[in-house]
Amino acid sequence: MTTIKLHNTRTRTKEDFVPIDPENVRMYVCGPTVYDRAHLGNARPVVVFDVLYRLLRHVYGTEQVTYVRNFTDVDDKINATALARKEAGAEGSLEHLVQERSDETIGWYLHDMGALGALEPNAMPRATQYIRQMVEMIEDLIAKGHAYVAEGHVLFAVDRWKEGYGKLSGRSVDDMIAGARVEVAPYKRNPMDFVLWKPSSDDLPGWDSPWGRGRPGWHIECSAMAYELLGASFDIHGGGNDLMFPHHENEIAQSCCAHPEGEFARVWLHNEMLQVEGKKMSKSLGNFFTVHDLLEQGVPGEVIRFVFLQTHYRKPMDWTEKKARAAEATLRKWRALTAGIEPAASAAPAVIEALADDLNTAGALTELHRLASEGDAAGSLASAQVLGLLEPEMGQWADTDAVDLTAHADRLAGARALAMQNKDFSEVDRLKAAFVAAGLEVRMSKDGVELVPGPGFDAAKLEAV
Repeated sequence: MTTIKLHNTRTRTKEDFVPIDPENVRMYVCGPTVYDRAHLGNARPVVVFDVLYRLLRHVYGTEQVTYVRNFTDVDDKINATALARKEAGAEGSLEHLVQERSDETIGWYLHDMGALGALEPNAMPRATQYIRQMVEMIEDLIAKGHAYVAEGHVLFAVDRWKEGYGKLSGRSVDDMIAGARVEVAPYKRNPMDFVLWKPSSDDLPGWDSPWGRGRPGWHIECSAMAYELLGASFDIHGGGNDLMFPHHENEIAQSCCAHPEGEFARVWLHNEMLQVEGKKMSKSLGNFFTVHDLLEQGVPGEVIRFVFLQTHYRKPMDWTEKKARAAEATLRKWRALTAGIEPAASAAPAVIEALADDLNTAGALTELHRLASEGDAAGSLASAQVLGLLEPEMGQWADTDAVDLTAHADRLAGARALAMQNKDFSEVDRLKAAFVAAGLEVRMSKDGVELVPGPGFDAAKLEAV
């Protein structure tokens, strides 16, 4: 059996992955807060852990892997949208309108991530479906002396688990307190104590609890859902490195205190953040966009996935238009090579070895380039599909079999040759504009004319040229 090595954030070393139960490999990944469309950075962990999910299924068996990714549908931004709809005359309770907004956003999310070739996890729990389990966990933490009630809030007492708090992120409680620069709520005993439950006013969604009508804090949600679906101990917990502190640190604290018989997650994986053209994605810089935006612009989901896979998950990833164009060109070549071919019985060993080495997707792509250069169509197809590429349902964008681009290129070349004689380039300009409008990149040189399909290529638009 293939040995998978993963970089465990908790130990800061690359370790052999040894599941608790090879017949039941369990992974939990923090999912989105569903208040709006997923931006491109939100998609990176989806692709990263989808690759890991595929690798685990390849090694241990499809039915032996359980992947859980949650939806956080308790959030002030969701509440604000629901409240605005209610004030605008929408029918139903605030809780109903919150669910309606969450349903809408979750639908968008699943569609967009599906366009990137991401398999749906085995379970996708919503926080609002596990309020009872959260209340029970909080009651247990209070009973064990790890949490306390103050002014309608319930807070986790960090100093009751001081020896374990901060180990994931490499911080000490004393250093964190000394470095705190925010105003501390008066009801906190310790500046680092965090909220497990908070009161809800009449204009906010809420649920009944022993501490009054309220709603859960963010951190308790994942702990309750992970315990309910995966148990007190499971194999892998993943997410973006922006969640390492405080979210994951707080998850560990409350879970280990509530269920000391377990160890929560054995292996922690964190992906690095995404940049756009070398800069942090930001609305103020004008480089902020969603996955939906790219899809609407004609950038295929498979191309987005390919660009993501070119960078190791623990390194910052830079999205550029140049990378997207190159990825599209490569995928077109690979799809042409594998058209009508049945995949080999298994992926190339070198591809699996690369993925098993801490998800070295860049190395796996290098092997795919080698297979394609050798003309191994069946091996290329089987290997690419382990990475979630060249899947049949993702290839409509590359279907240009019925389009004779050579004929169009010859037509433009002829028009250019005539224009060189009569100095009238109007027909050349007309053809170029029409080809660009159809989504073709026009490359003209002394050697001739080349037309290359680009993002959003629409063959139908060539019919009128």
